Amino acid sequence: MKVMRRYAIVFVACASLAAVAAARTAFAYPQDYTPKDYLSDEEADKIREAQTPAERIKLYIEFAEDRLKKFDYELKRTAPDQHRTDMLNGLLNAYAGCVDDGADQIQVAQDKQVDIREALKLMDSKENEFLTTLEAYEKNGPDLDDYRDTLEDAIDGTKDAISDAEEAEKTALPAPVRRKQ
Repeated sequence: MKVMRRYAIVFVACASLAAVAAARTAFAYPQDYTPKDYLSDEEADKIREAQTPAERIKLYIEFAEDRLKKFDYELKRTAPDQHRTDMLNGLLNAYAGCVDDGADQIQVAQDKQVDIREALKLMDSKENEFLTTLEAYEKNGPDLDDYRDTLEDAIDGTKDAISDAEEAEKTALPAPVRRKQ
């Protein structure tokens, strides 16, 4: 009998901990938001707190630029690091994730009929810069074989995002015009 009571106590304790963990997870993020593994907690908070798709696009571009700068830094660094290849590929994957999520916000804005023309212009100019940088790595980047596939994915994702932004600029709703009373 004593053994069964111990098992019952352990079971109740485990069930309680599982319930607390489930509640924390359920209330940590809004229902329509899933934290991205390539964003820091602070960056995820900024995305979550952004009120409009335009603000989120700008943040994703900022984060993508940060990942690309870190990639460049790590690529030029000469200190030996046994996880260098993983780090380079991780930074490129994080960059591509930011670019893709920024492009996804275009559709969100169109669905909500929100004006994002300013964000689209920023996205177009910055991502063209990003594409130039990535293509330079593709031509003569050091240790290219270590990250070639990830780089090609990042280039394709950037081209797709540029195309999405250009298409959205063509179909963007004009800003409302106030008429004199």
